[in-house]
Amino acid sequence: MTYDLVIFDNDGVLVDSEPVANTILAAYLTELGHPTSYEDSLRDYMGAAVHRVHDLIGERTGQRLPADFDATLHARTAAAFARELRPVEGVVEVLEELRARGVPYCLASSGSHARIRVGHRSAGLTPWFPEALIHSAEDVGKGKPAPDLFLYAAERMGVEPARCLVVEDSALGVRAAVAAGMDVVGYTGMTPPAELAGATHLFGHMKELPALIRG
Repeated sequence: MTYDLVIFDNDGVLVDSEPVANTILAAYLTELGHPTSYEDSLRDYMGAAVHRVHDLIGERTGQRLPADFDATLHARTAAAFARELRPVEGVVEVLEELRARGVPYCLASSGSHARIRVGHRSAGLTPWFPEALIHSAEDVGKGKPAPDLFLYAAERMGVEPARCLVVEDSALGVRAAVAAGMDVVGYTGMTPPAELAGATHLFGHMKELPALIRG
């Protein structure tokens, strides 16, 4: 099948941000009295919008996170991104091929617009993603695994969901894509393949992705 739109997740697919972001999140939650390891953060929050952090902490402890939690987390993450962030190996070559072939693409991320922009500036991806190609959970009020974000991106890009291919690296993202009625390929660069079992195909390096997009 030839797809009319490729929808990229951002964190872990375009930018190598998951190790950085989850290290910071785990440390901040621990600092606030909610002991969280890096592995805990990956398991519970990878691919999710920040409201999931509030929801899970509330469910588990009956406590609320501080009112400035989101702002502090964003500031710490942005500072680390500026120092450390790089594009995922091989993804620029994928984007070059899509552009050369005239295949439409965009991104749909649980991260905020501000976080996406900070990451892209640091990783050198800003030229590839003008504002019209960026869709955030902020735009729909729900993060993954709800399908709303992917459906919103498809609608904004003028493509039927069944003609879209999603590129994801998280279990929550795969679930969201499947719920949206889209094919999804799972990138196993950081995620055990078993956690992406619902994906149409799995791949371990970006050099494999163009062949999957061609169908």
